[in-house]
Formats: sequence, C-alpha cells, structure tokens
Amino acid sequence: MAGLQDVHTHLAYGNAKSEEDIDLYQPMEFRAIRGLFFAQKVVAAGYTSICAPGDAGQISLSVRDAINFGLFEGPRVTAAGRYLTSRQGLTDWYPTWIGAPDTSIGRLIASKEEAIEEIRVQVKNGVDCIKLAMDGVQTREDGELIAAFNQDETSTMVAEAHRLGRKVVVHARGREATLYSARAGVDLIFHAYYLDDECLDAMVKSGSAIGPTMTFPRNIIDFTQPHEPAAIKGRPSAVEREYEIGCENLQKARKAGIPMMTGTDSGFAVTPYGEWHAMEPEIFVRDLGFTPGEALRCATSVTARFMAKGGKLGVLEPGRFADFIAVDGSPLENIAILQDKSRIRHVHIAGKRMQIPERGYDPRQVTDRSWSNWTDLYTQDRVRELRGQRPRLAAAE
Repeated sequence: MAGLQDVHTHLAYGNAKSEEDIDLYQPMEFRAIRGLFFAQKVVAAGYTSICAPGDAGQISLSVRDAINFGLFEGPRVTAAGRYLTSRQGLTDWYPTWIGAPDTSIGRLIASKEEAIEEIRVQVKNGVDCIKLAMDGVQTREDGELIAAFNQDETSTMVAEAHRLGRKVVVHARGREATLYSARAGVDLIFHAYYLDDECLDAMVKSGSAIGPTMTFPRNIIDFTQPHEPAAIKGRPSAVEREYEIGCENLQKARKAGIPMMTGTDSGFAVTPYGEWHAMEPEIFVRDLGFTPGEALRCATSVTARFMAKGGKLGVLEPGRFADFIAVDGSPLENIAILQDKSRIRHVHIAGKRMQIPERGYDPRQVTDRSWSNWTDLYTQDRVRELRGQRPRLAAAE
C-alpha cells in the first residue's frame, strides 16, 4: 500500500516532558541531529512522509534538506519554521519578563507588520508552510478559548503566506480561533475540537481541512500515571472532557465533507517518535465514524494534499513517487495492525528499500534536561502524610 503520512510530527521536540525540554536545554545544533535520528524511527513505523509543523530555528528545514540531498535516509519532510504567536497564543508559555527566547519554537508577534516580516524571513529561509498559534490557554469567564489573533490579523497573515506560495497550518482548539482561521482560508486547522455550525460553513466555503490530532489527547488520558504532575493537576480528566466534545463535533465535520488529515503530535513523552503514528487512523474508525478504507485514504492520499510535492504522494500509480510499504495482513480488516511494527515488512521511498537499524538511546542524556528534582513540597505535615502518621497533637499548656 502507499506509504503512510503524518501531518503533525515535531522533529525538534525530542520526546519532551515539558516546555523547557522543547525550548531550552539542548542547543539548536544538537536538536537538529537528534531530529534526524528520530525521523528515521518514523520510517520504521511505515511512515514515508511527515510534516514538521513548527520547530525552533531551521531545525526541521535542515533535517529535510539533509535527507533530500542524499546525506541520510529518512522520510520526506514538509517543514515549517517557528510558530507565529501572540500573548494569548500557544508557545508564549514563559513569564512576560522572559518572553519567547530565541531558542523557542515560538516567535512572539506584536503587530501585523512584524508578522508579515517574519513570514517573509521564513519564506526566504525555505519553509514549506507557515504555522500560526491561533489560540492557547487564555479563556473568557465562560471558559471559551480566546483567539490569539483577531480576524483582520489572521486574514493578513494568511494572505501574505499564500501570496508567497506557502500553505498555512494553525493550532486552533477553540471555536473563535477555528472560525477566524476558516474565514481567512487557512489550508489546515489542527484540532478544531470546539467548532460549531458557523465554523463548518466557513470551512466548507474556504476548503480548509482539519487535522484532528486525537492521538495526543488520547494518550494523555490513557498513559498519565497518578503520581505525575499532569495527573496531580487534573489534566487527564480535563482532556477527556475535551476529547468527548471533540469527537462529537468532528463527526459533524466528517458528515459535512470536511477533509480530515492524520497527525499525532509526535515528539512528546506520551507520543514518542515511531510508536503511535498509526493510532490516529484507528481513532478515526473507532471514535469518528470512518470506515477502515476511509481512514486509510485519510492517512495516505488526503493527508498528502498538504505535503510539499503532495501531488506525487499518497497513491500508487504511474507518475507518482514510489513511496510504499508492505504490510503482513490487511488493515482493511483490522486497522490496528498498522501499529504493530513487526507487520511493517518493507518500507520503500522513491523505490528504494529503507533498512535503518534500530538503535536505542538514553533519554536522560538526549532529552530530559530540565531541572526538576522534586514534585512535592516536603512540609512536616506532608511528610507525616506520606509516612501514614497521624497529625501531631498540640503540646499541652
């Protein structure tokens, strides 16, 4: 069958456990080398093309070029530069007195003029697409996510990227960000969990596609252990509520004919490279109402539409690139077999069989560099609680 496609794999993240892991604790040069190492793990899972939608510096561009120029074997890479973000957007996660460091995956934008200049710089550097962080964590009193950019700003950025011949992908979980993005005519919207009928109408009109990226939240729900900070903060239960809302709304999008592309947000500790890419088509079948055949088309020919040289990808026919895999078994009968790497018998890119040796690594040296030595505050009361002791009685007067 045609090689699989993942439109949401961050090559610079390194299987990060925190934002600091992503942005700070390894030099850019090392992150690029590390990204190439992890890109090869994606190939072993049967994925011949990926999009790296937003990484620091020119890391993904460098990995892409090293592969394209024949220096190393790896998947085809569609590369973006840094996210364009605002004070309400994803990647502006440090205090205001720090801002967005130069080594961050985000570029903090203060005006339309700055946004246009950043887009032009990235295009000059050779990006395949532009990434906008259209929302983040800022909410109104009713809990609705606030769009990071207003409609005029969004439309201006998208128009400039399109004028320069680049596609636009956005991070937009909330309704407002999804609506502004669709109205502006972005090519691909990640998440869109809180879309409504107005959003759907705008997407039908503009032709915007959705990359639901359900594997990342599903893994947070299923894998987070009780002692981990994410669990202590209640994140899995909050993500599960959002997942249920997302499934309901994305089924409406499917019925409305909105194209759906497969991606996983690989690059985090809960979505390691080469491990869970094929979970996404299974989720399409299990939770979004797709048939196995429809999900496989999403993971091949539909997702290929966003990729660089996408007209040559995703289908096995004369005139296309000979990117294909041989699977032991039929994913039309059981789509979950694509997650069993032992069943991915052959991976060919441009007709050449990829034979990349499996290599392990020590994450404590490669990724886990942030300085977090304790996850608790050891007051006397807390220590007694941990030891199962009764509270100490006050001394008698």
